[in-house]
Amino acid sequence: MITVIAEKPSVAREIAVLLGALEKNEGYLKGNGYFVTWAFGHLVGLAMPEDYGIRGFEKNSLPMLPSPFLLTPRKAKKGKAYIVDPSVLKQLKTIEHVFDQSQKIIVATDAGREGELIFRYIYEYLKCTKPFERLWISSLTEKAIKLGFENLQPGSVFNGLYQAAQARSRADWLVGINASQALSIAAGDGIYSLGRVQTPTLTLICRRYLENKEFTTQQYWQIQLSHTKEFIDFKSMSINKWEDKKLAENALKSIARSGSTAIVTASETKKITEQPPLLFDLTGLQKEANKKLNFSAEEALTIAQSLYEKKFITYPRTASKYIPEDIWTEIPDLLRALHNTQTWKHALANVKGSLNKRIVDDLRVTDHHALLITEKIPSALSAKENAIYNMIALRLLEAISQPCVKEITDITLQALHYDFASKGCKILEAGWRSIKGNFSDDTTEPLQELPAIQRDNELRIKNSIVLENKTKAPVLYTEAGLLSAMESVGKQIENKQERRAIQSVGIGTAATRAAIIETLFDRNYITRENKFLIPTQKGLQVYRLVKDKKIADVSMTAQWEIALHEIENNQADAEAFQMEMQKYAAAITDEILQSAIARTNLPDLICPKCKKQHLIIRDKIVKCPDEICNWLQFRNVCGAKLSISDIESLVKTGKTSLIKAMQSKTGKKFDAYIVLNVRSECFFEFQRKKV
Repeated sequence: MITVIAEKPSVAREIAVLLGALEKNEGYLKGNGYFVTWAFGHLVGLAMPEDYGIRGFEKNSLPMLPSPFLLTPRKAKKGKAYIVDPSVLKQLKTIEHVFDQSQKIIVATDAGREGELIFRYIYEYLKCTKPFERLWISSLTEKAIKLGFENLQPGSVFNGLYQAAQARSRADWLVGINASQALSIAAGDGIYSLGRVQTPTLTLICRRYLENKEFTTQQYWQIQLSHTKEFIDFKSMSINKWEDKKLAENALKSIARSGSTAIVTASETKKITEQPPLLFDLTGLQKEANKKLNFSAEEALTIAQSLYEKKFITYPRTASKYIPEDIWTEIPDLLRALHNTQTWKHALANVKGSLNKRIVDDLRVTDHHALLITEKIPSALSAKENAIYNMIALRLLEAISQPCVKEITDITLQALHYDFASKGCKILEAGWRSIKGNFSDDTTEPLQELPAIQRDNELRIKNSIVLENKTKAPVLYTEAGLLSAMESVGKQIENKQERRAIQSVGIGTAATRAAIIETLFDRNYITRENKFLIPTQKGLQVYRLVKDKKIADVSMTAQWEIALHEIENNQADAEAFQMEMQKYAAAITDEILQSAIARTNLPDLICPKCKKQHLIIRDKIVKCPDEICNWLQFRNVCGAKLSISDIESLVKTGKTSLIKAMQSKTGKKFDAYIVLNVRSECFFEFQRKKV
């Protein structure tokens, strides 16, 4: 027997049908000499501190540097504790059962770092020694799966991929666990979360937010002239910018007095060729979906994953914008499939001339080629799925179209002794821009068309006005903007030597950036205001605590991505990387613990129940850190927020001041004192009515 293990039940079912394994069993399918089983995400992961016998946050336990790292089944939260998920244990036993009855294993988890790690951690945890081969495919169509099974590769070919995934997993543990506990201990006012990629990403958001808020806007004024020539209306703008409106108005009056014409002092026309955009990688798709559809990075990935599992698109977690030569031969089949649907006939009619092979480059294809549609054309998708599918299909049509050829004209004029400029654009060959009918970029204003203009021509001034403008603050990040910053963070580094080394490397990977952003939301470090990402007070507090520390260093995080890429390609040693990460984890832990962190002005209160522990005061709760004592007081009581002075009074005297405008379950307003009884339990005490 042979066991095939997939990452999800849905993928396992697709493979089982093709293999003839149709007999249903608990946790696997069987037939035709195959078991087909599945994981559901990461069934096994790195053990947490409590699995090493370390409980709570203790300074003398840091840094934690496991040797060896232990693996445990995935845990789920039950009450206040984490216990092993029973469904995970059950599936692991099923996988062990079919592994034991098999001569070999075929790995069909997603073809990438995380998919490799999911299998290898299961394999290692179960202490399995059976030989395994790798199914490496970029789509789930019947054709792709069959071809993949005909070209199975030895599992050892992907040892570098596994070592990179394992190194990333361990590095995240070392940095995240140690730095988070160190900051929580040093700050002393709650639980903080830091991470190898999470913290530099938060740094980008906070830094941009503060640049935006601290920016001083300056007003300036320009003069705009309106002209007409050969029945074409166009405008020119003064090169000079006046900081004083009165000076601009005086200049305008002088121009008006001097006559109603401007002289062309220079005119230059040049032809430019705009190549079509490349195909989408995952980050490119996420950016476009955020700009055009206001989808979050996580939402775009989830929809793309759904389309992939339904066989409508190729593997979405790709970092490449190119396809290899052998996939290029399939492009005509994709176009024919689209042409058979009425929806796409109009767009396909705009693909003219020979197909553009700019997207073909075997050397620039990573684990997976760029995002493509498949020959399976959808007929009934949700609105959001349809929007993402159309985005991918239209990008394919743009990418294979001919370049757009434009004629750009720049002219300078002089009115009196003031210089003006005007820019015009004329489309000579629409090329790829005809697919969607967009003839200028979203970030630029549509260019006007200019008549034929030569030097020394006189242009009549039809109208002239003074326009008010303002200098613009650095734009707050949208998810699209943040993804771009994460992707190209190396270009922002000031040190030229470091910038050259990592200019093409970002922080995180195409497959992980969405999860990093979602983690910042989950930690309440950032929030959305319209499309923009805004740090919360907690996020800004963390940023201010660590902004000058090594953990916030964007360039170092980018350099680690280079190292992980080298490990994946068997060009660097994973053990050496882990030793470096251990040294780094120890260094940042010491740096954070030794730092003088300015604490907020909170009272130091002893727990009223156990009389031993110092209370943790947070925005929503006040609690004792001792899990056995477990004293807790919510700060929002019947719709009223308890102030710090109320909390202090309650703990020290057993009674708050009169809390007003609380609301009962029936909606009735009332005033009362909150009082502690002898067991440190809270109850209401109402004011005595005056007789």
